[in-house]
Amino acid sequence: MPSYLERRQIRYPLYGLMAVTLVLIGFLSYYNWIAGAAGFILTGLLIYLIFQVNHKIKQEMEAYISTLSYRVKKVGEEALMEMPIGIMLINDEYYIEWTNPFIASCFQEDTLVGRSLYDVADSVVPLIKQEVETEIVSLHDRKFRVIHKPEERLLYFFDVTEQAEIEKMYHDERTVISIIYLDNYEDLTQGMDDQTKSSLNSLVTSILNKWATNNGVFFKRVSSERFIAVFSERILHQLEKGKFSILDEVRETTSKQNVPLTLSIGVGTGSASLPELGTLAQSSLDLALGRGGDQVAIRQPNGKVKFYGGKTNPVEKRTRVRARVISHALKELVLRSDKVLIMGHKHPDMDSIGAAIGILKVAQMNKREGYIIFNKNEIDTSVYRLMKEIKQNEELYSRFISSEQAYEIATDDTLLVVVDTHKPSLVIDERLLNRIDNVVVIDHHRRSEDFIKNPLLVYMEPYASSTAELVTELLEYQPKNNSKLQMLEATALLAGIIVDTKSFTLRTGSRTFDAASYLRSHGADTVLVQKFLKEDIDTYLKRAKIIENVYLYRNGIVISKGKEDIECDQVLIAQAADTLLTMDGVAAAFVISKKPDDSIGISARSLGEVNVQVIMEHLEGGGHLTNAATQLYDVSLDEAEDMLRNAIDEYLEGGQKE
Repeated sequence: MPSYLERRQIRYPLYGLMAVTLVLIGFLSYYNWIAGAAGFILTGLLIYLIFQVNHKIKQEMEAYISTLSYRVKKVGEEALMEMPIGIMLINDEYYIEWTNPFIASCFQEDTLVGRSLYDVADSVVPLIKQEVETEIVSLHDRKFRVIHKPEERLLYFFDVTEQAEIEKMYHDERTVISIIYLDNYEDLTQGMDDQTKSSLNSLVTSILNKWATNNGVFFKRVSSERFIAVFSERILHQLEKGKFSILDEVRETTSKQNVPLTLSIGVGTGSASLPELGTLAQSSLDLALGRGGDQVAIRQPNGKVKFYGGKTNPVEKRTRVRARVISHALKELVLRSDKVLIMGHKHPDMDSIGAAIGILKVAQMNKREGYIIFNKNEIDTSVYRLMKEIKQNEELYSRFISSEQAYEIATDDTLLVVVDTHKPSLVIDERLLNRIDNVVVIDHHRRSEDFIKNPLLVYMEPYASSTAELVTELLEYQPKNNSKLQMLEATALLAGIIVDTKSFTLRTGSRTFDAASYLRSHGADTVLVQKFLKEDIDTYLKRAKIIENVYLYRNGIVISKGKEDIECDQVLIAQAADTLLTMDGVAAAFVISKKPDDSIGISARSLGEVNVQVIMEHLEGGGHLTNAATQLYDVSLDEAEDMLRNAIDEYLEGGQKE
């Protein structure tokens, strides 16, 4: 039998058939009225039957709709009251007007009507105020995905506790690969006999094996100075809570044996692919070593990196083998290029300019044209005095060009050497990095996450006092021809070393004095350096005004904040921090001041007990363990002070992260 819907579809074609029939009967009556009359009678009966059927269909339709409406209403009521989904209606004052039984049972209450949302689920209130559509919140030891409908003042609660637990289990059990490296193993064991070396290996291996066993880590030695460790992310979180105490344990234990070994650990995490984890681990290790070692770097696929450790100064390398290898590699790159462009960081200091002049001399020694990219509007007083002296040497001064000129003369065979920085955001003109494929990086700062992409050659030694020191060592292995180092060039390099070491008092190793001796033998004038570094009375008084606001923050850390109406350049801010560091009882000094470009500059100095580099990295800056800085934009002096305090607190109370 046809259904109601099918009969309803048949009804409309019948009306059309009846109309056609009446027309035909009309023609038939014209020729035979008896047959026509019979036709009209039969048609009338048919119409009567059709109307009866239509009436029945209408009654069935009403019954069908009534039944369907009842069923839908019943299903809706059942879904509203019985389904495991919490539903809550609230008013404008965040009081609960109605809930279904499920959400009340989740809160172990008979009813929630009339109660404030602040009392029942205060974590949901920010979601409503911020008009967030959906968010996961924790309520009564369970997790709910809350969906907010602001127009109806309606909240849906979906219990996702089991799902969250499964996700947590999945993340906790994901594989983590790490590479452990003994930073200074080769240097320390170079002069050891076999028995002493074997004893040292046994000591280090036993410490690491014990650490691995206690933490559930698979541990394997793959070479004399390299280990592989495999564990889960749950174990990684435990190690992070302990701030990777294995770093301190190895350093302190080996120091008692008069062989202070340090570890660097690169960790790859956050990926299901084992090859990618291995790549991340190696990349993390490179980053940890580039920052001076004795630390852990944890890199995730999203690019974020966490750092732990880095409490000690980088160990100075005893041999110059690496300097000789890098010097020869640089020579080959220079010979393959048509010209050499040298670029430092924005607002160049003596170290940046001195290193650039040294690389210019490298190009000349290899009979290649060299040019230094320079912005005369971004220099401090000491660099201005140096440039004034350079102007008298027409040949040298002609090698200083603007970034626009450099962009015009650059070709596919041009070599770009970046000195005294490795961050693309800090170079004088970032366009040149994109224009030139052949890039060399020479720097003495600890490596940060932000690094120039795909350089041909990288020479980064955080132990070095300055980039000028590194460049001086490279010069010693360049071809000895008619292009000898001139007095002014040697003086510029020496000035860079003197400025960055504070006249050989900070970050000064034996190789620093070797470099200074080499420069002095080539005519470097120490009196001329002092002339460059002289300051005027106004600068001295301005620095004194910054220092007068100093106060002790905590644990030998002092902070000095300049005034709103005083603008200082970065050099003056740094000098103020240096001055504070000479005061009795000061372990670390931070100076905050407004700068002429409306930014806020912070300069940080320490004697080594406090790692100011890590603190500055929290504020998007960087530098060395004892010497670092940052610039903040769109903040006031008071806001910058609060940010600095928070960064110091986080450093003193927890792990160091980037």
